[in-house]
Formats: sequence, C-alpha cells, structure tokens
Amino acid sequence: MDDIFAGSLQDIAAAIRSKEITALRLVTEFLDRIEKVNGQLNALVYSNAEAAIKAATKADEELHQGTLRGPLHGIPMTIKDCLDTSDTVTTWGTTGRAEFRPGRDATCVARLKDAGAILLGKTNTPEFTLWFQTDNLLFGATKNPFDLQRTPGGSSGGAAALIAAHATLFDIGTDTGGSIRLPSHFCGIAGIKPTSGRIPCTGNALPSAGLIASLSQPGPMARQVADLAYLLPLLSGPDLIDPYSVPAILSDPADVDIQALRFGYHADNGIKTPDKAIIKTIMQVVSLLSEHNMQPVESRPEGIEMANFILARVFGADGGELVEALIEDCRTETVSAKIQESLDLPGPAISQQEFAQTITLWDNFRSTMLSYFEDFDILICPVNANTAIALGEEEDLYGYTYTSAYNLTGWPCVVIRAGTDPAGLPIGIQIIARPFREDQCLAVAAWLEAQLGEFSTPDVYCGSH
Repeated sequence: MDDIFAGSLQDIAAAIRSKEITALRLVTEFLDRIEKVNGQLNALVYSNAEAAIKAATKADEELHQGTLRGPLHGIPMTIKDCLDTSDTVTTWGTTGRAEFRPGRDATCVARLKDAGAILLGKTNTPEFTLWFQTDNLLFGATKNPFDLQRTPGGSSGGAAALIAAHATLFDIGTDTGGSIRLPSHFCGIAGIKPTSGRIPCTGNALPSAGLIASLSQPGPMARQVADLAYLLPLLSGPDLIDPYSVPAILSDPADVDIQALRFGYHADNGIKTPDKAIIKTIMQVVSLLSEHNMQPVESRPEGIEMANFILARVFGADGGELVEALIEDCRTETVSAKIQESLDLPGPAISQQEFAQTITLWDNFRSTMLSYFEDFDILICPVNANTAIALGEEEDLYGYTYTSAYNLTGWPCVVIRAGTDPAGLPIGIQIIARPFREDQCLAVAAWLEAQLGEFSTPDVYCGSH
C-alpha cells in the first residue's frame, strides 16, 4: 500500500500542499475502495462520487493557482447520515426523508467543507440514531468488517465499518449514549466523544434543544488518534444557534505531560461485568502504564451505579414526545421495529413533581461523579461489557452503561483499540478526562496507541491497490 494513503491526515494534507499527490487521485482512490467493500458492508448509503470528483478537480486547480482552502484542502471524508448535508440526500435513517435534501449543512459539516474537505457520501445510521445497531427500513443493516454476521454497533456504525475497512479517512459521528464510542470499540478504530457543548449539534437528527439535547455530541472517528486531534479544533466552538455550545478553551495534546497525570481505572463498573477478554485488556493497559512509572489506582466514580436508572428516567420523562415529533416532522408513515418498540412501551405521563425530581437527580449525579477528579485526571475503563454482538441480537443495556454514564456527565472520552478477543474481534478501551480536557484524553490515547502497536486488519479490508 502506498505509504501516503496510510499516513495521518496531517501527512496527507502536507502531501497535497506539496503536490506529491493530487486531491483527484486521493478522492478516486477512496471511491474505488468504497466500491470494493461496500457491497459486503452496506456502510455507505448515498454516494456523492460525481460531485466529489468535480470538487477534487477544482481543489487541484485552486492549489495550482496558489489558493489553499484550509487544513483539509482536497481531503475526502464521509459523513454519518444523521447530519445534514446541503446538496446531498440526508435521510436520518427514516423513510419520510428518503429523498430529502436539507438545503443547508450541519454546523460541523460546514466547518469541514470550509477547511477544504470533500464529501464522498453518507454513512448508514439507525432511524433517528436511536439504536445501538445500524439498521433501518431504508437501507437495511450495516455489517462489521471483522465478521459480517455481527453488527458494527450504532448509531455511527456505517462510519466505523467504512473506516475499519480503510475505505474512508474519517467520518463525523454523533454520540447520545455511546454512538461514537461503541462502534469504535466494535470495529477497532479511534473515536472521540467531546465534552458536551464542545461542538454544536446544529443540523443533527436529534434536536439541539429539549431535555436530552445536552446528551448528544458530534465527534470525529478515524483510523488513528492523531487524526482526531487534527480534526477537533476545526469542529469546535459555538455557532450561535445551538444553545448548549460554549466557547471553551481547547488545549494542545502535545503540551500534556502524561507522566504528571493521575490515573484511575476499573475493569468492572459494578453494573455489568465485562467479558474476560475485555477485563484482561484493561489489566494489560494498566500494567503497561505501571511499567512506565504511571501508577494507575483501581477506582470507580462515586454514584456511577445510578447511571442506568437516571438515563431511563431522562429518556422517559417526555412520554415519547421527542420521537413522535420527529416522526411527524419527517412525515414518516412506517417506522423501524426499534422505534415502534419505544412507542409501544407503557409510559404514563409523569407528574410535575416527578419531572422536577428527575432533573435534580441528574444534576446531583453529575456533581457527585465530578468528585472523581479530586483524586484523578484520567479514567481508563471498558467501552462495553461485550465485543461486537450478532446482527439483530438483543442488547443487555446494563452493558452499555460504560458509555451512557458519560453522556449524563458530559465528560470527554476517547476510544482506541487495545486488544483482540478469542473470536478475533477488536477490543477498545475508553480514556476519560474532566470536562474540556480533551487534550489529556488525546495525549494518553496517542501514547498508548504507539505503545500497543498495530493490530490485525479485518477480513473485509481494502488496504492495497
């Protein structure tokens, strides 16, 4: 494989600027890779090939004339289909938007385009992003490139599958309960859920207003940590539309002294015990840190045992109003089985008192959990209690508290691959820091990534010409 195509986004951007490679070659290379693997994966659901080739040709002409659009000039990307793209169909995985063109970009998409990125197409997502498997009535199920009988996770499963197969350089996922981190774990890639408010949610399927709005965050997914660090500054900062987005400082991971950080870890969150291979992977990472004079201490955040209870109360507090509004707004007549299941669940209206109690309970949970950072700077823990499950298998939602707890707190979390289970499936780990310290997450993740080395590629792989 050409070393340029295996390099970081920063390396590839430099190669374009120096005219070592052209944007057109890069775009056509990845369109070809998508063509080779997507029949098996069903990860890309809308191709923007014709427009992408035109955009790449224009990018090369601009560069020849001395115009550089930005740090992503001529670099191809894919985008999860829950994020609006102005001139490209955006379905949100629901039949009512099967041919819908939003006419404007989601804020994060607009920022990437302004930086010079070229859209190759849209990647699959469950309807309204509300499932941990990537399947919907429009496009069907996306498959895991390590085992086509298994799910890549959800809701950013199309993105993760395509990245794992080396058929796209990066994608932007969204995470409301683990939707960036779970697919990153299931597919063996790198992903970051930034701090709540770091990146505006404007243009996402789930609205940036309402009770659960603060749970969601867009974030980059890529092959390596360096790419996450390269993309995050381009996406960050308020857009004066999303009421939860804030102008927080974003520090440079290169300035972090990881030897000075205080590490906590747990292999079991006390809610659901993970598979033995996942526990073993966590302990191997702990040993690695210890060998380099970073002494992790086993510790769980106080109050984490309440995560599943609180999340259920928060999601159920509106009596299904959010989902019903999405269905009505999209003019969807037939919904997926998982959405119908959520609508059919008995959900009597809660009283004003119960609603107020839910909000207070959530705030108290966040406050109690924050005390973890009195003693630690970094928390390392599993991403899920399982590796990739079979397509259509019923999830044990207690195992998903490893991610959803940190949507409730809003903390930044990076996932990298750190191991492999006996079935050959990737095992990710989660690296978590206090709010707005993505620099610490990314610095630790990059160090561990370098120490752990390369892992096996999936069976569905397009890494060679």
